[in-house]
Amino acid sequence: MRDYKWLHEYCLNRFGSAAELEAHLPVPKTAEQLRQISDDRYLSTLALRVFRAGLKHSLVDAKWPAFEEVFFRFDPQKVVLMGAEHLERLMQDARIIRHLGKLKSVPRNAQLVLDVAKEKGSFGELIAEWPVTDIVGLWKYLARHGHQLGGLSAPRFLRMVGKDTFVPTFDVVAALNAQGIIDKAPTSQRDLATVQNAFNQWHAESGRRMCQISMMLAYTVNH
Repeated sequence: MRDYKWLHEYCLNRFGSAAELEAHLPVPKTAEQLRQISDDRYLSTLALRVFRAGLKHSLVDAKWPAFEEVFFRFDPQKVVLMGAEHLERLMQDARIIRHLGKLKSVPRNAQLVLDVAKEKGSFGELIAEWPVTDIVGLWKYLARHGHQLGGLSAPRFLRMVGKDTFVPTFDVVAALNAQGIIDKAPTSQRDLATVQNAFNQWHAESGRRMCQISMMLAYTVNH
């Protein structure tokens, strides 16, 4: 595994200057900013991520105002009460994407938001306080307690709300493979721990955010 210095120099050479490199890197929200996001906005983003999975994002995004309307602005207290009959009625609403499995995930994820808020005070508290040095632990938590949040959905959701996380996209996995860290997309607990450890090392060497290291790795293979 190469050190962070190599990664930084590679990206500097690609973009030509430190300023240009920084302009191409994401900036995550602070813990306080994450705490200020309301539970209904977290639920909306969870639902948006679920519906985007496997579908054209622009198609889903164009219909999202209608989703906001039919799901009571994603107020988790209201959404959690939506039963099977209500969801069946939504299957007749042409303004939204009528996918019953995805529709069913919304009240279930509303229950997740409410359960966390009961324990922590807000869903944002869980997201804010979770250490980035165990971000794969948060992916696992969301996948285990939420619905349709497996695979890349949990890390992509976290990226959408501004939590600092790496995302094992095709390019990132290719970069990790090139460095001999893993030989395939990380799905096992062992491979996820191996990738987390690699990111933790680069994070410790550089002080960089995980999302920035993730993007820099992608740039080493994405031309």
